[in-house]
Amino acid sequence: MVITLVIIGGLLVAAVIGLSVATVYNRLVKLNNLCDNSFAQIEVQLKRRYDLIPNLVECVRGYMQHEQETLENVIKARNQASAGLAELAKNTSSGAAIKSFAGAEGLLSNALGRLSVVMEAYPELKANENVAVMTEELTSTENRIGFARQSFNDWCTEFNVYRQSFPTILFAASIGYGDDRDLLEFEDSAAIQHAPAVSLTS
Repeated sequence: MVITLVIIGGLLVAAVIGLSVATVYNRLVKLNNLCDNSFAQIEVQLKRRYDLIPNLVECVRGYMQHEQETLENVIKARNQASAGLAELAKNTSSGAAIKSFAGAEGLLSNALGRLSVVMEAYPELKANENVAVMTEELTSTENRIGFARQSFNDWCTEFNVYRQSFPTILFAASIGYGDDRDLLEFEDSAAIQHAPAVSLTS
C-alpha cells in the first residue's frame, strides 16, 4: 500500500512538473512569436524607407551637382542598412545581428542628417514639389518605424521578464529559451524618428 501511494505520488509530481514545463514552453513560444511578428512590422516600414531614400536622392541630384559625395554616402549607408536588415530578418533573436543592424542604421541616420544640412543650402529645393512629397513620405515612414520599434521592444521586454521569472527560469534554458531577447536601440534613437527635413517655407 505504501509503495502504491509513493508511486501515485511520484506520478502526480511528475504530471504537475510536466504540466508546468508545458505551460512555460507554450507561453515562451507565444511571446517569442509576438516578438518576431512585431519585428516584421518594423521590417515593412524600413523597406519602405529604403525604397524612398533613392527617390529622394534622385529628386535632389540635379540641384546638387557639387555634392555627389554626400549623395553617394547616403546610398552607400542605405545599402548597408538594407543588407543588415536582411541579415537580421533571418534571426531576430540574434543579439549580434541586432547590434550590427543598429550600427548600420546609425550610419544611415548620420548620412541623412548630412544630406538635410546640405539641402538647406539650395533654396530652389524648397519649391520642388517632388522633394516636398518625398520628405513628407519619409517623415510619416519614420514615425511608423518609431511606433513599430516601440512595439517590438515592448514584446521583447515582456518575453525577457517572463523568461527571467520563477518558475520559468528553472526550465527556460532546457527547452530552448536560455537567452533574453535584445531590444532594438539605435545609437541616436531620436534621429530615426525624424526624416531629413527640408524647410518648405521661405
